[in-house]
Amino acid sequence: MAKSRLHELAERRQSVWIDFLSREFVHGGELQRMIDEDAVTGITSNPSIFQSAIAKGREYDEQMKALLAESDDPTEIFFALAVDDVRDACDVLRPVWDATDGQDGYVSLEVDPTLANKTDETLQQAIRLHDEVDRPNVLIKIPATLEGLPAIEESTARGVSINITLIFSLERYDAVAEAYIRGLERLVEGGGDPSKVASVASFFVSRIDTETDKRLEALGNTELQGKLGVDNAKLAYKHFQAAFSGPRWEALAAKGATVQRPLWASTSTKNPAYPDTLYVAELIGPDTVNTMPPETVTAFQDHGVVRGDTVLEGWDEAERLLEQLREAGVDYGGVVQTLEVEGVDKFVAAFDELIAGIRAKQGELARA
Repeated sequence: MAKSRLHELAERRQSVWIDFLSREFVHGGELQRMIDEDAVTGITSNPSIFQSAIAKGREYDEQMKALLAESDDPTEIFFALAVDDVRDACDVLRPVWDATDGQDGYVSLEVDPTLANKTDETLQQAIRLHDEVDRPNVLIKIPATLEGLPAIEESTARGVSINITLIFSLERYDAVAEAYIRGLERLVEGGGDPSKVASVASFFVSRIDTETDKRLEALGNTELQGKLGVDNAKLAYKHFQAAFSGPRWEALAAKGATVQRPLWASTSTKNPAYPDTLYVAELIGPDTVNTMPPETVTAFQDHGVVRGDTVLEGWDEAERLLEQLREAGVDYGGVVQTLEVEGVDKFVAAFDELIAGIRAKQGELARA
């Protein structure tokens, strides 16, 4: 088989993950095809993805009928369905996990987003979901809210592998990296093995441009549009290199700890004026993950360009862009705070829609 463009990314030590999950995708062979042909080595999911999967077709009906005999709680029913999907996807990706010594082959399952501002409840559910999936290649997704940070540290200290989601700002990224490192240090102090813990930090990209461009449009400034998404991520990579270097990190690495890789999320292009492979082509680099929706995978395979480690380019220009935006009247802090609040709200809305769909399905199955 000829080497694909996405295989070229893998050769540059960037992992290609797919931002999609459904029962048919796992059991119908499409996931295995993408592993073989598209260099896909992991899966991310969120409430929106599950809502779409469960709402379509009848593939969940039989299991839902059985679950209804045990519980009428739609949230519990959802997680039972989701855990099975994630467990099965983990099994399909297990050969990847084995072949890469635990570097890749992960499937992510998110905690209930309505708990995003509740530390203890988030922690309890993260541990519960990790135990229920019962696979070494599952990542539990926890939002990077202020309340989520202690749950991230504690989960790591307990040996739970975590995907930290909804990161928008450089300051919050630093706090997420610190929570992971502190958690590993506590794990080691307690006699645990850090080599068995993995983590990714999901840094959102296209939504940064959507919000910043809107503010620039209101200011009558189009010159700076379409730049912050990529530049913000490049600066996050600079912060990543600083966080995972030096004596403190080296002490953990000597015991088998692995870096918390930056994961570029929200990488489909929202503005049709921008290239549809923008958030892939400009963020290529070692020790990173790019999780793409299916349409972005298809686009990059068709016409994406791999020209080198682009995430290492233009750091000085990125710093200058932050200053230019300040001078133009765009408040970076306001942009990222708005996006965090909206991000949680969007996941909660999708989760509420999902639960409503399960309730409707309950009624339909009861009448059948």
